[in-house]
Amino acid sequence: MITTKYVNYRQVLNLSGIHLIWISVWCTLIAVLFYFFNWQWMIIPWVPVALIGTAEAFLVGFKNNQAYDRLWEARKIWGGIVNSSRSFASMVYAFNTENEEVGTFDLEDRRKKIVYRHIAWLYAFREQLLIPTEWEHISAEEEHSHHHINQKRNRIIKAGFPDYGRTPIFLNKYLSEQEAELQSTYKNFATYLVSQQAKDINALKNLGAISDFHQMQLQNSLNEFYGFQGQAERIKKFPSPRQFASTAFVFNVLFIMLLPLGLVNEFAKLGDWGIWTSIPFCIIIGWVYIIMELVGDYSENPFAGLMFDVPILSICRTIEIDLLQMTGETDLPDPISSKNGVLV
Repeated sequence: MITTKYVNYRQVLNLSGIHLIWISVWCTLIAVLFYFFNWQWMIIPWVPVALIGTAEAFLVGFKNNQAYDRLWEARKIWGGIVNSSRSFASMVYAFNTENEEVGTFDLEDRRKKIVYRHIAWLYAFREQLLIPTEWEHISAEEEHSHHHINQKRNRIIKAGFPDYGRTPIFLNKYLSEQEAELQSTYKNFATYLVSQQAKDINALKNLGAISDFHQMQLQNSLNEFYGFQGQAERIKKFPSPRQFASTAFVFNVLFIMLLPLGLVNEFAKLGDWGIWTSIPFCIIIGWVYIIMELVGDYSENPFAGLMFDVPILSICRTIEIDLLQMTGETDLPDPISSKNGVLV
């Protein structure tokens, strides 16, 4: 997530630098050919170009709205996880029945085990969401130049956040050795952890440490976590419909290719100097359309491991700190802070 109040020039160039280069070359080439060779045959009227640009603006606007909805829904899901995690941990420690058969220390250990496992669930779930899918930028075709650019962006982000890839360490910290070793056994380890929570809570009920009503409320919280997990997995595993995304991209390329062919003739009416003046205006107009396309294209995947993501590592750390305080821990980890205007 970008945290600076305004997007700075480095972030803009990081996103659209290569596109700015090729559009500058294309606009300059058309102006040079028109000025030195007077290639009138390649010039087209401005009206059809404007019509294509208008249609593209509507299509890109629709795509960006859908991308924002996906991004905001992902943030609401993790916001719900924050609230439900706090409620779940508070209930684990608040619910109790008078039962002499359950020792105080045994009950405390069982409670702490449940809370710790929930923290492990957060990091395990986050790691699963960051596994690249074939339609995300981070896993584009390897021969495509943008693949290497996005891989570099991902490496830079990881290098700025030491905790970015430490999920195995967190699992070993908050799970028993036997449970941590099971990660490679289950394809959906996060789901397994929630099921183990249900078993431990049911064991507390069978021991008489909590009542049936308390067990039902805690189980409802676990069901909420399953719901949040399913919602996030839906966004992760179901892309924004490619027929819309691909059409917007093709129309954008078509408009930018035609843009200097229509614009240079209009500026030529001002004289020879107008031909050269058309170059910066052509670049600016084309760049605006490119930025609109790229913003929507990158925002539609909120769990892609890039700077446009929902900051789930920061959210996990916030929940971890809150839950550890509920258990009485005093040695707390530091919150995740933004680095170079990016929070992950």
